[in-house]
This record gives sequence, C-alpha cells and structure tokens, in this order.
Amino acid sequence: MQHGPAVRRRKLGEELRALRDRTGLTSGEAARIVGWHQSKISRIETGRSGVKPEDIRLLLDAYGSVVSPEQRALLEALAVSAAGPGAGGDAVRGRQWWHDYRGLLPQEYRDFINLEAGARSARTVELSVVPGLLQTAEYARAVTRAALGGLPEPKVDALVDVRLARQSVLRADPPLQLSAVLDEAVLRRQIGGPGVMAAQLRHLVEVARLPQVRLQVLPFSVGGHLGLTGPFVIFSFPNIADLDVVVLDHLTSSLYLERKEDLEAYSAAFRTIQAHALPPRDSSDLIGSLADDAYKEAPPCPQPPSPPADF
Repeated sequence: MQHGPAVRRRKLGEELRALRDRTGLTSGEAARIVGWHQSKISRIETGRSGVKPEDIRLLLDAYGSVVSPEQRALLEALAVSAAGPGAGGDAVRGRQWWHDYRGLLPQEYRDFINLEAGARSARTVELSVVPGLLQTAEYARAVTRAALGGLPEPKVDALVDVRLARQSVLRADPPLQLSAVLDEAVLRRQIGGPGVMAAQLRHLVEVARLPQVRLQVLPFSVGGHLGLTGPFVIFSFPNIADLDVVVLDHLTSSLYLERKEDLEAYSAAFRTIQAHALPPRDSSDLIGSLADDAYKEAPPCPQPPSPPADF
C-alpha cells in the first residue's frame, strides 16, 4: 500500500520502459538522444524519482512512432499526477483547475482529484454518504460541516465549490464512466435534514438517467456483504495496461493499492456486491420512493408575507 504519487511513478516508469523496448533502444542510447545520463533513465523507469512533463515529451519524441497521440496525452497527464511534493509537483499541478484551492486541499485530496480527472472509469462502493460526484451543493455542505466540525464558513464554501467542480468529469468528452453501489443506509441517513435529503435523493434519480452513470442500491435485506469492510474506489485508465488503482479512504489519509492481487480482489468484490444489489431501474424506484417520504417529512416552506393593505 502506497500513497498516490509513488504508485503512479512506478506505473509511468513501467510504461516508459516498455515503449523504449519497442524502439529497440538501450537505456544508454535513449539517454544520449535526450542528452541525459543513463542513471536518470534508470531512476525514471524504476519509479525512484519523479519526472517533469517536459522530460516526458523529450523521451516520447525520442521514441517516435511507437507512441500514439492518446498514449502521449495520458503519459503526460500521468507525469503531472506522479510528481510528488518536492519534485515540482505543486508547480505542475498549479495548471489544473484546483490551483486556486491548493492552500486548502491536502496533498492526498489533490492526488485523488488527479486520478479522478484522468480516469476512464470509476467503480465505487459507499456505505455512509453519497459519493462526491453525485452530491448536491447543500448535501455536500452538510457532509463537510459534519466531517470537519468548526471549519470557518468561507472554507466550507470553498470545499463545496471543489466538490461541485469535480463533477465536471461526468460531462467531459469523453465522460467518466461511473458505476456506484450505495448501501441502503446512505439513502436513509438524514444528512442536512429532510429537505436537504429529499433534494439529494431526487438528484440521484436524475443523475442515474445519464448513460455514463450506473447507480445501484444494496438493500438491507442482503444482510452482511463484502462491502462491510469499508468503502473503496477503483479507478481504471485508458490506453495503459495495468494502471488500475484502488483507493481506500481513512480518517487522516488515503491508501492506494496497485498490486495485481489487490486489484483482482477488489474487482471481484465489486462484481459480487454489484450482483447482490438491486438492478438500476429498481434502485431508482427505491430512491424515488424514499425521496417522496423525505419530502413529506420536510418542514413546509414559509409563505411569503401578505402585501400590506392599500389604504
């Protein structure tokens, strides 16, 4: 288990080594072409050091036609997310949309956003709260206040803005393909009160209609299930083999799993959990029914005051 940048440095190095092998170049020959010492090539390919996007471009130019435009774009993006603290990572990430929030977001959250932004698909199991990509603003605000009690309102507002900005991946071209399984407890937990919860449930019904979203509910009737060990996200990426990453969130940190056996175990667990969940249509019907119940519990909206009598 490693933190995000270390995982992606290793993956990036493996891909660069595979591309060099396809050209027939030795590491020494590649180093001479780009004007480096051979040890730098070795450190990059083994993931022992970070690499700047401009260095990636030099290597890919040297490897020529073996690199497709899609691979080039993804490898450069991977270099951005693989650059850790002290290796120019913050400066590189500054070109991303979350640059304005860099003083507020911990490194692990920025790593997660980088993964999410570059992924082709995400599979997630949630036990407690609606996934961030599917939250309404008021629900996100209530979750943030509960999780980070005492945070000043301007910071709460900024974190909600980040949460909503992340959701653009669902409408990108191409969009992130999201498969989410929510424990029924997620839908019944009254976060923010009945009104906020009712609006959130209605939003889930709407977003579940998007072709890139597959939303399922794991009902209480299933009883015990594999997901009880904790929520997780599996990110998959285009054009690069074996780049999948499992993200496990903890109270003070996130862990990234990229060993083949871990990926296989979590992928199998997701398939099993998904098979026990309600089909998407039945899930939407359940969510809609719970939304109706929540609206009934919500306090009535205050009536506007009557206009003054015209004397």
